[in-house]
Amino acid sequence: MTFNKVLDDVKIYEAGKPIELVVREYGVNPEDIIKLASNENPYGTSPKVVKRLTEVSSSAFVYPDDSMYELKDALASKFEVDSNNIIIGAGSDQVIEFCVHAKCNSNSNILMAKTTFAMYEIYGRQTGANILKTPSDEHNLNEFRKIYKDKGADLIFLCLPNNPLGECLDAKDVYDFLDEIDENTLVVLDGAYQEFARYKDGAKAINASDVTSKYPNVIYLGTFSKAYALGGMRVGYGIANPMIINSLYKLRPPFNITTLTLAGAIEALKDEEFVNECIVKNFVQMKRYEEFAVKQGFKYIPSFTNFITMYLGDFVSKEIAQKLLEKGVIVRDMTGYGFNAIRITIGRAEQNTKVFEILEKILEEIK
Repeated sequence: MTFNKVLDDVKIYEAGKPIELVVREYGVNPEDIIKLASNENPYGTSPKVVKRLTEVSSSAFVYPDDSMYELKDALASKFEVDSNNIIIGAGSDQVIEFCVHAKCNSNSNILMAKTTFAMYEIYGRQTGANILKTPSDEHNLNEFRKIYKDKGADLIFLCLPNNPLGECLDAKDVYDFLDEIDENTLVVLDGAYQEFARYKDGAKAINASDVTSKYPNVIYLGTFSKAYALGGMRVGYGIANPMIINSLYKLRPPFNITTLTLAGAIEALKDEEFVNECIVKNFVQMKRYEEFAVKQGFKYIPSFTNFITMYLGDFVSKEIAQKLLEKGVIVRDMTGYGFNAIRITIGRAEQNTKVFEILEKILEEIK
């Protein structure tokens, strides 16, 4: 059987290892496993959301409200936009997919940083588009400018902050860059971790209302998977002018999120206190990872997210990640990105203490 030839160049996305796999392969007690590979909120879902999900669980057999008006109204109020400026996706990944398929084909150029969210390239290659990457791993807007000037692009991805590295551009620099982009080029500002960046440094904060009203070719993406702790519910959103949103709606399947997901996201927006508490704890604990890296002589990328990327010097990251896995600690090995580094989600205090103890022991044994 033959398939679309463009799939020959598409790599399969590798998600972080699930807890169940570690239990099966290494015999680790499920209660002892620390999963710090997928940037989930380690504090769990807001108790108010859990309560609401319990209340609506008996309605799981009913299709969700496909207008999603209550969720869109809540987001519209939060971001000071109109509800017709919003599209809801099964995770912001789905909105990324809509953007790529709405804008690109085999004659298109898609521009992105050398090391960024893998799904940008995967969705791009599904259309047969040509993928253009900057020489630098982190976002370098001068390199973006040069490539754009030389080759043009139908679609540009800026990950703010950047996954999987953690760095983040200043909003002013982003706006200056957008001033130079043709209105027929769609620019995706992926704000999956914006809640964290905004808290740590106000200069990184992208105002969705301002940027999408000033630049009609820009779409801002957000998600409930990270700070709002609904990774398992799969819900995200895009904010843009109605022309963009209407085009993306032509690609949206009916009932693309669930009844429970809809209820959970609506309730999550009501509990900003929970979200803010999680973000504060995140950066308190991140400081411990930075201090650990300095103590071990490891370089790290200053992060504006809920994870940190550490370079392991003379140690082999693949080996370290594997040894951690065997001890029940799941992290992301960065070998596949070309780095001798590991990316670690910032866990709870007690989880991090255990990670430091296990990692120190592993490093000592290898020396």
